[in-house]
Amino acid sequence: MRQRWLNPLVLAAVALAGCTGSDRPTLVPVTGAVVMDGKPLTAGAIIFHPSEGNAYMKDKPSSLLQLDGSFTMKTFPFGEGVSPGPYKVTLAPELATRIGKLDYSQPEKTPWSINVPEAGLTGQTFEVDVAKGKSR
Repeated sequence: MRQRWLNPLVLAAVALAGCTGSDRPTLVPVTGAVVMDGKPLTAGAIIFHPSEGNAYMKDKPSSLLQLDGSFTMKTFPFGEGVSPGPYKVTLAPELATRIGKLDYSQPEKTPWSINVPEAGLTGQTFEVDVAKGKSR
């Protein structure tokens, strides 16, 4: 009987230990907004793709865009923030398609890049250039 409740406790402890291991990146805050033609973009997401030279290449931090176009980057499953370093920045494919700017959904074609410093970034604005990003 005692062993029956001990096994779930051991499994929970092992699972928690796996979440707090050395794979956890150092995260710094990154907030900002996405705009197009001076207006906020909403109903979509922004994604940071780690570029060569980034110390943490395992995840792609992302954030849903709020009604005012603002975002707060998160790295799943670790929480708010991103690992410092260089990134290519894209929009979710559904949003890029909706606004007719498919290049903004592809890391190899997006005009956006960012180098996140150790202190993080606040108030970073990404503006969709209405003349760039091909419609298909």
